[in-house]
Amino acid sequence: MKKIVTVYWIFTGLLAALMTLGSIPDILSVPEAVVLFDHLGYPTYLLPFIGTAKLLGVIALLVPGFPKIKEWAYAGFVIDLAGAMYSSIAVGDPASGWLVFFIGFGLIAGSYIFHHRKLQGQATKSQPARLS
Repeated sequence: MKKIVTVYWIFTGLLAALMTLGSIPDILSVPEAVVLFDHLGYPTYLLPFIGTAKLLGVIALLVPGFPKIKEWAYAGFVIDLAGAMYSSIAVGDPASGWLVFFIGFGLIAGSYIFHHRKLQGQATKSQPARLS
């Protein structure tokens, strides 16, 4: 169980770092984020909204409890990355830029899988032993 929890926190910590580092420029509407949004054809007023949603998702993953909110956070991260990757492809960006998306998807998958393994281990631990 300790190994599962450790691997879960490695994936989740890296995912939280990636999403936090991506959310702050969006929230602050830094010039580089504005240029990227213009390149993708999106209105810049969406930047703070998306950045805030990412940051709330990170908080949802890191705060204990709230299982349904965690599920929504994972779904939101997948939708965010899938939309960003689709947008990048749609405007003709080179495939060399897709690596960050695949890293993100891998971190989401790892965190999600080990989150559920951790929950299964906790449920098994809390069940009383059966006498045959």
